[in-house]
Amino acid sequence: MRQPRVRVAALTVGIVVVAAGAMAVTAQGPVLQTVEVESTAVKRTMRYNIVLPQGYDSSSQRYPVLYLLHGLGGNYSDWGALGAPFYARLYGALIIVMPDGGNSWYVNYSESEDEQANNWEDWIVEDMIGHVDTNFRTIDRREGRAISGLSMGGFGAIALGLRHPDMFAAIGSTSGALEYASRAAERLRSGSGRPTPELSPREQALRDRFQQSPNPVIGVDDFDSQAERTPNGTPFVTAEDADAYDPFTLVLQIPKGQLPHIYLDCGTEDRLIDGAVRFAQLLTEERIPFEFMQLHGGHNGAYWTRSLGHIVAGQYEVMRRQLGERPDR
Repeated sequence: MRQPRVRVAALTVGIVVVAAGAMAVTAQGPVLQTVEVESTAVKRTMRYNIVLPQGYDSSSQRYPVLYLLHGLGGNYSDWGALGAPFYARLYGALIIVMPDGGNSWYVNYSESEDEQANNWEDWIVEDMIGHVDTNFRTIDRREGRAISGLSMGGFGAIALGLRHPDMFAAIGSTSGALEYASRAAERLRSGSGRPTPELSPREQALRDRFQQSPNPVIGVDDFDSQAERTPNGTPFVTAEDADAYDPFTLVLQIPKGQLPHIYLDCGTEDRLIDGAVRFAQLLTEERIPFEFMQLHGGHNGAYWTRSLGHIVAGQYEVMRRQLGERPDR
């Protein structure tokens, strides 16, 4: 794995504001650190947030790691605001890592423009995870590693987990855009392009202003506006390129005994629930073990704050069982 250069900025978590209200995290609780990395996969400065267990500095223990991927338009700080430090404290012996992926869909682009490097899958599974395993006391093998995400990140977590089943004990999606690659493959096979909405001049001006406006929370030069965070290039040139990231295709290519544990949830008022149900139906028909929950809610922070509890609880237990630390019967 590549070993990028790093700068670490540590801060004690104070008040975490979530969509449903505010939640206090005391100074005695976990410490959230922002880690800055020069990534060779995407040739730019990247960041991830990491929450270490209480007592990490005074112990020699190694810990399992849960990776959480953000959604389209989001960034590495999102999961912290949704409650990740709270759950890190609740479960104690767990590291939670929240990387930035821009608006990349976490795939290696088939074509890139403007001399960009857009190997976003490699940033996650090679650069970022490699850096975490090298610089923190992780259990750096499959049994001690899980990955989940929301929306775009739900697609990314399931797709990357199925592309690298030897790396993750558990993979999960909340409100995941699971049909992203399969729909791209359908368009490429039919020769139809992605439909673009017609905007009024005022709507277009507002959209352009939003795209160009930097987000001070991100704090990375040349990567803090939506325009800069959207790769210049084409993720999939051919239908086969899209098939290579399609969870509906990938899950059938892996022997059942080698599949990670799969978790899915989606809000009943979420426009993406049809894709989650379709994926759950495929897993059921193929007799592939998985967990699926339909919860009340839409595609928003209030829903993800609640679903995060299910994700952390379930994937923490899967890793502990894989590590032989839970009864099997």
